[in-house]
Amino acid sequence: MKKSISLILWLSFIVCTENYAQSRKFISQFSHFQSYFNPGLTGYEGSTVRSFVRNQWGGIEGAPKTFFLSSELDFAELRGVEDPALLGKNAASINLMHNRYGAFLETEIIYGYASRIRISSNHNLRLGVGVNHRLIRLDGNNLTGEFAQDPVIMQYQGSFANLQVLDFNIGLALTHSRYYFSYGVQQANRGRLYRGDNFMDNQALVHVVQAGYRERLNDNFSLIGNVFYRHEESLIDNIEFNIKSVMMDRLWMGGGYRHQYAYNLQMGFLWPGMRMGYIYEVPTNRSLMYLGQTHEFMLVFNLIAPKEIVSTNRPINIW
Repeated sequence: MKKSISLILWLSFIVCTENYAQSRKFISQFSHFQSYFNPGLTGYEGSTVRSFVRNQWGGIEGAPKTFFLSSELDFAELRGVEDPALLGKNAASINLMHNRYGAFLETEIIYGYASRIRISSNHNLRLGVGVNHRLIRLDGNNLTGEFAQDPVIMQYQGSFANLQVLDFNIGLALTHSRYYFSYGVQQANRGRLYRGDNFMDNQALVHVVQAGYRERLNDNFSLIGNVFYRHEESLIDNIEFNIKSVMMDRLWMGGGYRHQYAYNLQMGFLWPGMRMGYIYEVPTNRSLMYLGQTHEFMLVFNLIAPKEIVSTNRPINIW
């Protein structure tokens, strides 16, 4: 029974990956973690501390488990500029991602910096760069039969391997208080700078497009929509979107869809300077149904709480 579950698990990885040593990281609440995918969006929501925990296919041995923690600093906001989102120029961030999937344990650290130029009374053009340092550990004692045809991986059976990769991310974004559009590239150097056992070859450029729009319909009700697209050579394109309604600036509810993979229901709560969210995700692919559901918890703190504005034109403090 245990071998059957393991087989189903790794067959699902094959659907999503070119080789077994690489697992694509999904974040259903991607709109809350824009700067992880694009350094140009660093500081778009001010100075914050962000985190999430994702338990994919709960209860299955070797299923992906992801932990994330980041901090973003908008220097204009820290200086007390009246409208830092529009008038500020520089922001920095650090992102820490810890991911366990099957025989692999990966820790990723991204140092990000963004600079923005005001191009109109309401728009900023943002440019960003990130330095990505990944540490990947392979436990050859946990390899399963699905790796039998991969000689690069199987040479470590019964032992351990360690790999460090230094790479770069770049990003460009056009932002407004009600909408944004961004394009970013991850692994810009294709993993050429590495040290240790090279069991993850052929790392390709990752192209990421993100966009969102939000509108306050009345004093107590707002609508927000976000779209995410990721392209990586030899992998299925990752397309997903979500839409949510925000009520009385305190509660949001909505849903999302990852093309040919999963749909989710989401809800969360807003307080001045803090938000908390939860997503329940169910796969749409019948071959993945047996693996179960996914749970994702998210928490965001504003280091400087947004000002309370009593007006129907007050900003929506969430994407």
